[in-house]
Amino acid sequence: MQPQFPEFKPFELQDRDFILEILNKYQPPTSEWTFTNLFIWRNHYQFQWTVYQDNLIVLCANNGFYFFQPIGPSSRLELIRLLFKWLKHEKGEKAPCIEKADQRLAKEIEGANDLLIEPTRDQFDYVYRSEDLIRLSGRKFHQKKNHVNNFLKTYQFEYKSLSENNIKECLELAETWCKLYRCEEDMNLLSEWEAIREALTNFSALKIQGGVILVNNKVEAFILGELLNNQTAVVHIEKANPEINGSYAIINQQFCEKTWRGVPYINREQDLGEPGLRQAKLSYNPDHLVEKYRIKLV
Repeated sequence: MQPQFPEFKPFELQDRDFILEILNKYQPPTSEWTFTNLFIWRNHYQFQWTVYQDNLIVLCANNGFYFFQPIGPSSRLELIRLLFKWLKHEKGEKAPCIEKADQRLAKEIEGANDLLIEPTRDQFDYVYRSEDLIRLSGRKFHQKKNHVNNFLKTYQFEYKSLSENNIKECLELAETWCKLYRCEEDMNLLSEWEAIREALTNFSALKIQGGVILVNNKVEAFILGELLNNQTAVVHIEKANPEINGSYAIINQQFCEKTWRGVPYINREQDLGEPGLRQAKLSYNPDHLVEKYRIKLV
């Protein structure tokens, strides 16, 4: 039995097929909406889920209670009002809100006088043409192409699909990276490390795609992703040995070429307002950004 609002349950691997069916019908444009993302970040955001009239509803309890947007058929306006009322009365939220809503929902409810819709730039997803990330052609990709070429000149490497055979080495690389960047002193990095562990240790059950770069038969970079919708793949996690110049550039280029050549777009998620991350994502010349919104009561 699936939970029915207002009953909620945590995300478990056994929920994957049911939730994927809802997501596949909706064809989400924003990176949050894969089962993998909801599962690997479930502890950080304290995600729980339920169903209301064919809509998937995700409750978050990270710095207060709020909802992600309902995923299901329109019209969702009255459901949003119901969820806000529940947050006020059951959770004591004085300013209930929905975070990371997509443009489809924003347009659906834009005439509602009691709701305020505001863009949240730090959450916008970066979407690239897969062909651009594979070929790195033209002046705007000159620097990235140089990184790849320098790597190719310097190292003998092998690209392999990520599998159970190299999970252990990927975990070791992530742990080494974490020690280097002092994850224990940064809650965001610590949470990311937990999400990486969840993704790798449950790799087969989550049925996601991945790749590794081997240098001297040692894993020096790995990447994880999956289809987000029929036109777009999403990259969840990417880690590389920072002491090997070009390792990030090569794992990204190889993963796109070997796994996503037939998919038009690659979503590389948001920058969370971090200047360095924003600069890095912009440097790959996104085709477009996927806007997200906060919805709250006027």
